[in-house]
Amino acid sequence: MHHDHLDALESESIFIMREAFAKFGNMAMLWSIGKDSTAMLWLARKAFFGHVPFPLVHIDTSYKIPSMIEYRDRLVREWNLQLVVGQNKAVLEEGRTYPNGRATRVECCGWLKKDGLQQVIEHYGYTGIIVGVRRDEDPTRAKERYFSPRNANMEWNASDQPPEFWNQFKTDFAPGTHIRIHPLLHWTELNVWEYIEREKIPVIPLYFDDGTGHRYRSLGCAPCTFPIQSTARTVSEIVTELKATRTSERAGRAQDQESEDAFEKLRRDGYM
Repeated sequence: MHHDHLDALESESIFIMREAFAKFGNMAMLWSIGKDSTAMLWLARKAFFGHVPFPLVHIDTSYKIPSMIEYRDRLVREWNLQLVVGQNKAVLEEGRTYPNGRATRVECCGWLKKDGLQQVIEHYGYTGIIVGVRRDEDPTRAKERYFSPRNANMEWNASDQPPEFWNQFKTDFAPGTHIRIHPLLHWTELNVWEYIEREKIPVIPLYFDDGTGHRYRSLGCAPCTFPIQSTARTVSEIVTELKATRTSERAGRAQDQESEDAFEKLRRDGYM
């Protein structure tokens, strides 16, 4: 029964990816290097028989933990992936990002991640971006659709999204509409780790306790991401821990704590 559930999740995600690839001619996948987007990358390799037929976009804020970049480059080599690295160099050169300047963490996320992604989309003309967001991760993401339209500025109108009933998806949009595709929307954090365990997907060691009694549960920029107390050293131990925990997945992400609606504002502006 457990494997049947993971098989059903996998099948629906693969179906959504194939539908997107058939509908949107110039498409890319956002790869944050974390557990969700790497599980999604694994699904893409399954969907297209070992070959990922579109580029992976990584938005490099320059503040990532070094082992994340090492992990990224290793998988690119081993899996023969096409990688596009985007970076908002102008704002970095101005020196006003957090923690160097006076910017808040939320402002910094907007400049480095949202604006960095928009620069890549405009440069390459991507009409669709596959993103590994899940409804259970944050209340704002619960309002999302599998095929989510954005305006020319990537802005998201949460109150004007197409209905999606019984796996009937709207994939025909007006010319110039930017589409976000969310193949993991129906997954939970526990599902992702169970799938990683079943498929033996390689993940960054930062997710495991290194002997200090701490590990990262959610990964982002080093100045804004903090580990949680945990002694889980294997994927199996993480699965067991998640079945009992009441702590929010993003409890270690400092930008979420700056204001009550900080994350929703970022999402409406085009953030992942």
